[in-house]
Amino acid sequence: MLQLSLKNNTNGFVRSSVLFLLALTFFSCSKAEKKQDVLDKPLKVIGYVAGYEDFDPSKVDASKLTHINYAFANIVDGNVQFELDVDSVKIASLMALKKSNPNLKVLYSVGGWVWSDKFSHVAAFDKSRKKFANSCVQLMKKHGFDGVDLDWEYPGQRAEDNAFRPSDKENFTLLLKAIREALEIQGEKDNTHYLLTIATGSDQAYIDHTDLGKAHQYLDFINVMCYDFYHGWFFQTGHHANLFPSNKERFEGNSGLQAIERHIEAGVPANKLIMGIPFYGRQWEKVNLGSDGLYQSAMSTGVIVPYWDIVEKLMSGKYKKGYDESAKASYLWNEQDSIFISWETPKEIQLKSKFIKEKGLGGAMFWEYSLDKDQELLNVLFESLH
Repeated sequence: MLQLSLKNNTNGFVRSSVLFLLALTFFSCSKAEKKQDVLDKPLKVIGYVAGYEDFDPSKVDASKLTHINYAFANIVDGNVQFELDVDSVKIASLMALKKSNPNLKVLYSVGGWVWSDKFSHVAAFDKSRKKFANSCVQLMKKHGFDGVDLDWEYPGQRAEDNAFRPSDKENFTLLLKAIREALEIQGEKDNTHYLLTIATGSDQAYIDHTDLGKAHQYLDFINVMCYDFYHGWFFQTGHHANLFPSNKERFEGNSGLQAIERHIEAGVPANKLIMGIPFYGRQWEKVNLGSDGLYQSAMSTGVIVPYWDIVEKLMSGKYKKGYDESAKASYLWNEQDSIFISWETPKEIQLKSKFIKEKGLGGAMFWEYSLDKDQELLNVLFESLH
């Protein structure tokens, strides 16, 4: 009995050990496979290309991009359509880039600052939502796009002469649902998955006027516009794309960190969030003296200045470089002419790339390709992320 009991116990011990080792091996393999899945899915690098800029899209370096968003299509009589004579030619040039990068996805973006005036109307009713959604699919198929990007500025809020209503919050989600359903129907016919994305505002007001916790289920990812914190409505200077809050802040500020955290708190998974980066700065003139122009009142609002233009301005020797360590943001001060410029440099892009990886975000987006200088910013972004 003793020998039999010992044998049974021994066999039980062996069996338990084997089962434990098998489970451990399976668990380790599963972890390794999941880790490899993450490594096999590179971070997205999404570049907007504006059709209205004097720029040849065939010059886009497709090897450094995963997605291109062509901007913008307008809303006319409840349908989406392109308005510029050059759109068809430029779109064809972008599609040709797939020869050098077969994995490249090209979407078209609807709306933007100027053409968001009709969104509230098309989103308000079931019939108009379906009409708009079907037109989105038709335009996508006409040009061979891989999906649709909505840049509604902004649901439930005033922007550039746009219509808005309290029900925009619910209607925005319903509009995305209608587009997703239309894309799925077409996708089943074509045996493919068509993308649906949006560009979102960075402040709390945008979060309050939308329901991203529900809306994200219809979206592949969300491009968070982590810029224009100080912009063309502000007669005060400030950082327009700082990564962290500034301890020098004198007015109502914002930061990339806060923008991303707001989206996560609203219920959006971190890996669906794409951090927006500006390839441009904001410039104020007739700025009050003091603190090298930072957080000072001005006689003008913050106008957009392309990165390439800022680089040329630096050659004049009139500008002094400044850096806000707390905000991780660069700026320029021209005391002679009382000009302040908030701008994005390779240093900030490296820091944001690190932030994207640490936060587990889906990647980076930038506005806009033609505003770069000899791909200086794009090269740093691509290298930093990969």
